[in-house]
Amino acid sequence: MKLLSYLGADAALRCGALVGTRVVDLTDACAELDVPQAVLDELRRRGAAPAPGGSMRALQAGPAGLARLAGTVREAVARGALDRCADVAGLQLLAPVPRPGKIVAVGRNYGAHARETGSEPADVPRLIAKLPSSVVGPGARIRPPAAVRKLDFEIELAVVIGVFAREVPRDRALQAVAGYTILDDLSAREFQFDTTPPQTTFAKSMDGFCPMGPWLVTKDEMEDPQCLELRCEVNGVTMQRAGTADMLFPVDRLIEYITRHMTLEPGDVIATGTPAGSGAFRDPPAWLAPGDRIRMEISGLGVLEHEIA
Repeated sequence: MKLLSYLGADAALRCGALVGTRVVDLTDACAELDVPQAVLDELRRRGAAPAPGGSMRALQAGPAGLARLAGTVREAVARGALDRCADVAGLQLLAPVPRPGKIVAVGRNYGAHARETGSEPADVPRLIAKLPSSVVGPGARIRPPAAVRKLDFEIELAVVIGVFAREVPRDRALQAVAGYTILDDLSAREFQFDTTPPQTTFAKSMDGFCPMGPWLVTKDEMEDPQCLELRCEVNGVTMQRAGTADMLFPVDRLIEYITRHMTLEPGDVIATGTPAGSGAFRDPPAWLAPGDRIRMEISGLGVLEHEIA
């Protein structure tokens, strides 16, 4: 299932599933999903309440909730309702998870990228926080702060968590995954590289610096995240091209390592790192400028496009 978030005609947040080019509206179905008692208890213990609807409620409802939504979609197709569904081209898409609880980014997780930065491969993942307020959806026009002159792109496979996960062994790590999407880890490199001490979280968390989408592909349609091809273009020129098989720390190892130290929650996102070719490490550097259009594609996950304003 391809789960997406979008704005309705009344500017309200809606949730749906993509079938071909049509979107089956799941807004009411998401709101009616039962959140398991164990999840309710964990949320309450953390001083939180279940989401009233949308993709976050679907994720909090767990595998059973996603399965129920998939059944609703199948029923809509079976009764011939697709012709009455909106075409995705006419919708304003949001990030599939518009406001994750947290985003854990991974640095230098591809061998060629580590080498182009002059770094030796690490023994453990290099983790970076990226603040959820930076998230925007497909088609966003990102206006960086006036002080930013070294704006850079990074195509990344994003892993969306579907359960509360703590101390998960590697052989069960993918059971914690709800699905996958595409993420651009936009970065203001002067704050990351030219200041002392480096301000990496700040550099990666400015408004609009986390385009994500176009939708969440549930893991039943993407069983092996290590066999995907990534491609990033800027103004039609290919800048990054690689496969997730080249990750130094694959998805299951990342989940194992992260959950050894913190709990991942439904709706959390892991940005798994970018391959070689981002602008900072080119000669000369290729910084993004107003009017630049970025197109990111990962096999099976669709295309994420956005523009620098």
